[in-house]
Amino acid sequence: MDNILLAVNGTLMRGLELNPNLLAVGATFVREDRTVASYRLWSINDRHPAMMRFKTGGAEVALELWSVPPAGLATVLLREPAGLAIGKVQLSDGTEVLGVLGEAVLCEGQREITQHGGWRAYTASQAPGNPV
Repeated sequence: MDNILLAVNGTLMRGLELNPNLLAVGATFVREDRTVASYRLWSINDRHPAMMRFKTGGAEVALELWSVPPAGLATVLLREPAGLAIGKVQLSDGTEVLGVLGEAVLCEGQREITQHGGWRAYTASQAPGNPV
């Protein structure tokens, strides 16, 4: 079976906290990309993001595409924070791939960060001396 293309939008991205989970299963970075303008993003206690798709009110979200061996996909998912799941993500060119999405209950009461366009941009805005 061929590797699976997986879209990640948070701490699984290169250089971030959970990226070693991808590397440990033999996943390889493919490229940076964006979603179609149908997604919203929340900061979950400033530890990781959760992304959800909407019919209206969404924006493009920056993400990374990774090639993951099928046997490693379950391992990666099991190591994700509670409330995150694998679902279909539509990329800016209209193609659909598997990706990490958040459950609605996870986002309730959390800070929406869609306006930042991605997790890296949000976390950079939280650095000392940067406006929120």
